[in-house]
Amino acid sequence: MPPRYTPLVDSLPATVPFIGPETLERERGAGFDARLGANESVFGPSPKVLEAMRAADAEIWKYGDSTSYDLRHALAEHHRVAPENILVGEGIDGLLGYVVRLVVAPGDRVVTSSGAYPTFNYHVNGHGGVLDFLAYRDDREDLPALVARATDTGAKLVYLANPDNPMGGYWSGAEIAAALDDLGDGTLMVLDEAYAETAPEDAALPLPVTDERVIRMRTFSKAYGLAGARIGYALGAAPLIRAFEKIRNHFGMNRSAQAGALAALADPQHLAWVIDSVARSRDEIARIAAGNGLTPLPSATNFVAVDLGGDGDLARAMVTELGARGVFVRMPFVAPQDRCIRISCGTEADMRVLDEALPPALAAAREKVAG
Repeated sequence: MPPRYTPLVDSLPATVPFIGPETLERERGAGFDARLGANESVFGPSPKVLEAMRAADAEIWKYGDSTSYDLRHALAEHHRVAPENILVGEGIDGLLGYVVRLVVAPGDRVVTSSGAYPTFNYHVNGHGGVLDFLAYRDDREDLPALVARATDTGAKLVYLANPDNPMGGYWSGAEIAAALDDLGDGTLMVLDEAYAETAPEDAALPLPVTDERVIRMRTFSKAYGLAGARIGYALGAAPLIRAFEKIRNHFGMNRSAQAGALAALADPQHLAWVIDSVARSRDEIARIAAGNGLTPLPSATNFVAVDLGGDGDLARAMVTELGARGVFVRMPFVAPQDRCIRISCGTEADMRVLDEALPPALAAAREKVAG
C-alpha cells in the first residue's frame, strides 16, 4: 500500500516554482556561458566571507547554533533594532514557508499579485490557503489594490515584493507606509525586500520594526553573493518573531553559512563594490537591449526586465534561443509582463557574451514566432 497522503497533498500537482539552470544544462548537454537568469550575484561574496566559511568548515561536524545568536545580534546592530526583532532562516523561501505555516489554515485567504514570486504561492497552496490574485498595474504590483482586497476580504496575509521581481520597479517606503494605514485589522503584510541593497534609499520603509502590521524579509542571496548558502532573515515585532519558535526548524541553519553571513555584514566595502558593479551592469544590459531595438525597464534590482515588443510566445522563444547560444535568462510567467525577458546583472565577460548572442537569438525568435 502507498502512504496515506492527506487529501490536500493528493489534490496538489507535483511541481517546482522554478526549473534550475543545472537542470537546463543537463538537458542541453552543455553548461551556460553566461548564467543570467537566477538573479544571483555573479560578483561573488567577499573574500573575507570565503575565509570565514572555510574556517567554519573545520567544525562542520557540529550543528549550527540553533538560535543564530551571533548573527542575530550583528543584524540587530546593523539595523539598529533589538535581537528580539530578528529571525534567521533558510533564505527568504524558507521564511515564507514559516510565515504561511504560522498563520494560514486550510481555507484562509491570502492576497498576492498574479505573476509575482511563485514560491510564496507554492507555500500557500501547500498549507491549503486560498490565493486571491490581482493584476499588475503599469508593470508593478498594484499596492493600493492589494491592500484594499486584503482589507475587504479579511485576508490573513498580503504579499508585496519591494523592489519587485520580476519587473524590477519599486514603491517608495512612504507609499507603503501610507497604504498600511488602510490595511484591515488582523492582516499581516509580508514585505519581501530581497533586493533592498540595490534599491534607492527612498524604497526603505520608514516605520519602526515594532509595527505589527508588517514583517520584512531580507536575504544574503543577492547583493551579498551567498545564494548557495541559503540564509535569510526577517525583521518584525518581537511577539511575532517569538511565535516562529513554535514551528521553525531550529537546527535548519548551516553552520558555515552562519559564519559567512556574519563576515559579509562586517565587510561593507565589498558590498559597496558589488552595488556599484550591479549598477554598471544594469546600464550595460540597457545599452545592449536598446541597441537591438528593445526597451529596458527601469530597475532597482540586480536584473533588468527587457520588453521585446511582442507577447509571451516571443519571450518564450527568446529564452530558448538565448539558451541555445549559451545564455541563461528567465521571463515573467503572466501576461502582459510575459512580453519581457529578465536578464540578471553580470560581469564584463557575461555582458560580452550577451551582446554577441542577443542579435541572432532575437532574429531566430522572431522567425520562429512568425511561423
